[in-house]
Amino acid sequence: MGLDALVPLAVTVAIFLLLVDLMHRHQRWTARYPPGPLPLPGLGNLLHVDFQNIYTFNQLQHRFGDVFSLQLAWTPVVVLNGLAAVREALVTCGEDTADRPPAPIYQVLGVGPRSQGRLFRPNGLLNKAASNVIASLTCGRRFEYDDPRFLRLLDLAQEGLKEELGFLREMWSEGPQGLCRARLAGKVLCSQKAFLTQLDELLTEHRMIWDPAQPPGDLTEAFLAEMEKAKGNPESSFNDENLCMVVADLFLAGMVTTSVTLAWGLLLMILHPDVQRRVQQIDNVIGQMDDQARMPCTTAVIHEVQRFGDIVPLGVTHMTSRDIEVQGFRIPKGMMLFTNLSSVLKDEAVWEKPFHFHPEHFLDAQGHFVKPEAFLPFSAGRRACLGEPLARMELFLFFTSLLQHFSFSVPTGQPRPSHSRVVGFLVTPSPYELCAVPR
Repeated sequence: MGLDALVPLAVTVAIFLLLVDLMHRHQRWTARYPPGPLPLPGLGNLLHVDFQNIYTFNQLQHRFGDVFSLQLAWTPVVVLNGLAAVREALVTCGEDTADRPPAPIYQVLGVGPRSQGRLFRPNGLLNKAASNVIASLTCGRRFEYDDPRFLRLLDLAQEGLKEELGFLREMWSEGPQGLCRARLAGKVLCSQKAFLTQLDELLTEHRMIWDPAQPPGDLTEAFLAEMEKAKGNPESSFNDENLCMVVADLFLAGMVTTSVTLAWGLLLMILHPDVQRRVQQIDNVIGQMDDQARMPCTTAVIHEVQRFGDIVPLGVTHMTSRDIEVQGFRIPKGMMLFTNLSSVLKDEAVWEKPFHFHPEHFLDAQGHFVKPEAFLPFSAGRRACLGEPLARMELFLFFTSLLQHFSFSVPTGQPRPSHSRVVGFLVTPSPYELCAVPR
């Protein structure tokens, strides 16, 4: 085929792709559709958003308001910011925003001396401790901290979360259906696939020792019992694939978020020793979750760690099941929603010192614990985090036990750590070291 024949063909293909692109933008032309940056053909607004820095959404909020729209390749998205917009969408319109958008990208997954203290980085130990809680609940077992499979599982979980953000991942997920996904997915999601494979091996081992005649001792056994009841029902959601995905969700959400929050808590304690001393006035109280009501200062500090850490700034995506209206803007059925929880947790109109660690945000004038309406680290509405009660329990028991048994400080001769953060799907503190001295 000569060059003269290729030129008309290229022009025809370009015109066709532009028309298809315009078809995917038709929502922008409806009345009262949220404003947003002008999308580029094919890419949409992927170049306007830095997926390694979620706080670029805050910059767009200042430019376009609390409700604005984006076009991620060919997928339209509405971003909600601020307490009023987020609560209106997730609570007032909760029944109509409880859906989750389809995620085609996951189809390929098959889903020194003791008295002087010790210098260490806490992240690894916190990951292992939180993970063993989840392992006990899901598989009825605990791992030794040096277990090679356990360490491999934790490494894959961490690497898998890093795959959640990035230009290549977004192009794969939001791009044209005809993209060669199976080949590209091996590069985009290799850690997540390996994590699910190793998790499936653990579940297979657990199934082999499961005794159906005994009452379920953990989540996996309860799920397996339901699978037995649902045999022969092709519509049942109790199957091997969903079992693996449910346990994976619990591991990733329950392990990583709890350990990251605790890492923020220990960092803030060494940066604010006066607050640490106040929390350590708990020796005669700590023991059970029921003690929490008698520990307003400690409870306030834990809540402020969550607010300041702000570890899941965009929450989890939602999707409208019918047309709704938020803050005067019309949001059509089937629209993907991003809820900018960071804009709520750092709202200058709500919090006295939104960008500083200030436990008094959760104490009234009499020193009683209070929880402002804008405290939404677990989101809100019908799709609020189901693991919130477990997470609150873990955070309280781990944090108070650590502060009861140890005093934490900046290591002698080491530079003072900062509040700087590593931003991705989860917001983690920059790596730091601390010294733990038994009390």
